[in-house]
Amino acid sequence: MHTKAKGNIAEDRACEYLRLQGYRIIERNVYNRFGEIDIIALKESVLHFVEVKSGATYESAVYNITRSKLQKLNRTIQTYLQQRKLNGDYCIDALIVCDEGIEWIENITL
Repeated sequence: MHTKAKGNIAEDRACEYLRLQGYRIIERNVYNRFGEIDIIALKESVLHFVEVKSGATYESAVYNITRSKLQKLNRTIQTYLQQRKLNGDYCIDALIVCDEGIEWIENITL
């Protein structure tokens, strides 16, 4: 299976997980000049920008969330918020999708 197909399956699983947790999916795969936001979800008037990482194991996926990846994601989010003139509360989360299941890391920062 191709990497893109695996990524789509992981994102589908992540969206279903978020829905079961009471989140409403706003957008998926949002691109701008700085990068991509995998999932944007809303719960209790807080926007959650969700980075999805997948791998055979938790470790193989989570170590792909690097400082440079978070910096790029933050620039992407700031551009998204400015373009849509949004100024409410938000946070950055990660969902690690692996063979063992899904691990949710809330409010990740640099």
